[in-house]
Amino acid sequence: MAILKGFVSVMLLTLNTLFWGVPLVALTLLKVIAPGFKLKRLLLEGLNRVALNWIGFNLWWMRHWLKPALTATFPDNLSPRQWWLVISNHRSWTDIFMLLMVLHRRIPMPRFFLKRELIWIPIVGLAFWALEFPFMRRFTRDQVQKNPKLARIDREMTQRMCERARDMPIAIFNFVEGTRFTPAKRDARNSPFRHLLTPKAGGVAQVLSLLGDKLDGILDITISYRNPSPSFWDFLCGKEQPVMLHVRRLDVPAWMQDIDYQESQHKERFHSWLNALWQEKDAALDKRLDHL
Repeated sequence: MAILKGFVSVMLLTLNTLFWGVPLVALTLLKVIAPGFKLKRLLLEGLNRVALNWIGFNLWWMRHWLKPALTATFPDNLSPRQWWLVISNHRSWTDIFMLLMVLHRRIPMPRFFLKRELIWIPIVGLAFWALEFPFMRRFTRDQVQKNPKLARIDREMTQRMCERARDMPIAIFNFVEGTRFTPAKRDARNSPFRHLLTPKAGGVAQVLSLLGDKLDGILDITISYRNPSPSFWDFLCGKEQPVMLHVRRLDVPAWMQDIDYQESQHKERFHSWLNALWQEKDAALDKRLDHL
C-alpha cells in the first residue's frame, strides 16, 4: 500500500509540474526576448506567481494525501513583502517541502542556492533558471588552487542575484552545510557537531554584505526528524515519522553590512558567528530525545 501511495504521489507531483509548466515556458520565452529591464521584471513577477501556485497545489495534496506529522513554531510577524535570508540544517529532500509548508506565502517567493546539475531537470530546471535561482559550481579546493579565477564564478552569481533582489522582496534560502547530513559525512569531514555538518559561511556572508541593509532579518531554522534516515521516497509513501521544525528570527548584526568577506579578519568573524549558531542548533537537537 505504501509503495502504491508513493507512485500516486509521484504522479500528482508530475501532473502538477506539467500543468504549471505550460505558462512557465510561455513566460520564460517572453522574458528571454523582452526588451528592457522593466518588462523583464514584470514577467519575472508573473513567473513568481506561477511558481507560488505550483508550490501551493503541491502543498495542498501533500497535506491531504500524505498527512505529514509536522510540528512547527515560527514568528507571527512574517510578511511576503519583506526581505529575508533563511538558513537551515539539511537532512533530506523532504526538508524543502517541510520548510515551504510553514513559510509558503508568509514570506516572498523563495530562492535556493542550487547545484548546477539541477538545471537539467525537465521543466523544473527551466523554472529555476527563469526565476533567477543562483546555480553554484562548487569547485574543489584543488581546482581553485590550479585556477584561482574559478573562485569568482559562484561569488559573481550570488552578486547578480542580490543586485536584482533589491527591487523585489525575496527570501534567499541557504542550506549552509552544503549537503544533506549523514553520520558518515559527519565523521568523514571531522565535524565538531553531533547532529550537523560544519557550516560554510561564504554564501551567507556574501548575501549579508550585499543585502544586509535591505534584509528585514534572518530566519534560522532547525529541522528534526524522528526517523534517523529520512528520505524523500518515504515521505512520498506517507511513511515519514514525525518532524519538528523551529523558526527563529534574528536581526542582521550591524557589523555585517558593507564589509568584504574576502578579507581575513572579516572571514574569521563570519565563521565564528555561524559556528556559534550551529553550536546552539546542535545543543537544541541534543535535547530532543526523538532526534537521531
